[in-house]
Amino acid sequence: MKNTKFTVLIADDEPNILLSLEFLMKKEGYRVLIARDGAEAYELIQREKPDLLLLDIMMPHMNGYELCQFVKQSPEHQHGKVIFLSAKSRESEIQKGYDAGADLYLPKPFSTRELMAKAHELLA
Repeated sequence: MKNTKFTVLIADDEPNILLSLEFLMKKEGYRVLIARDGAEAYELIQREKPDLLLLDIMMPHMNGYELCQFVKQSPEHQHGKVIFLSAKSRESEIQKGYDAGADLYLPKPFSTRELMAKAHELLA
């Protein structure tokens, strides 16, 4: 099943993570956008209105929490689902992610199988 009708934005300042997630998402047939920092992600969100956002939390210029709040608080982007992928795994940080509006928070290292299953679920 190809999912080209869905656009996924991957925002992470770690090139290896970007590459592997891009490969994974394209293999599933999603249209993939890449952002290497929060500012780039913010521009892409406004221009492309992605359906799913895979956000790192600690990024230059604008962090994942701020991006998530922007998406969830603006009517033209609210449809976007947000999954945080972060090395921050303390309970308080995870809670902060959900408070910002995240649909899911996966601490790194995460299972790609779990990530894909959840992505399909959120976009269904």
